[in-house]
Amino acid sequence: MRFFKSFRYAFRGIIYCINNERNMRIHTVAALYVFVFSFFFEMSRTSYAAVMIVTAMVMTAELFNTVAEELCDLTAASFHPVVRIIKDMAAGAVLVCAVFAAAVGVCVFWQPEAFGRILRYFASSPPMLLLLAAVTAASIVYIVMGPTGVRDYIRKKREK
Repeated sequence: MRFFKSFRYAFRGIIYCINNERNMRIHTVAALYVFVFSFFFEMSRTSYAAVMIVTAMVMTAELFNTVAEELCDLTAASFHPVVRIIKDMAAGAVLVCAVFAAAVGVCVFWQPEAFGRILRYFASSPPMLLLLAAVTAASIVYIVMGPTGVRDYIRKKREK
């Protein structure tokens, strides 16, 4: 039973990060779009594996960055130069992962003909274009407000 509890605790940590870190929400949206649009590209299993690995690396780095920030905030009652260095280093780790993930993305997804397929697909299907616009709008709200922000906004509207 403790084995399953450990998964619950892990998911609770991931959810905390998503709820409280805008950058983690950006990473989750980017991962969703990469996965959905990957079907328009010719990709080997190795390419998919590379994309999944770098996606996981970026999200993991963001989780560790959040851990570093939370621990620093917990232990330092006021500003301390070492806390700033620790937080900067953790953010730098995320940046390094994100830059290399982008480089892998360019290597894997640089297929101009696939971009043409995407454009033709949405141009020929107004309902799908509308769906894309709706998902994009929802993604922006999710990134900016976060799940708890959306929930709180809805609750306030219901109370009026």
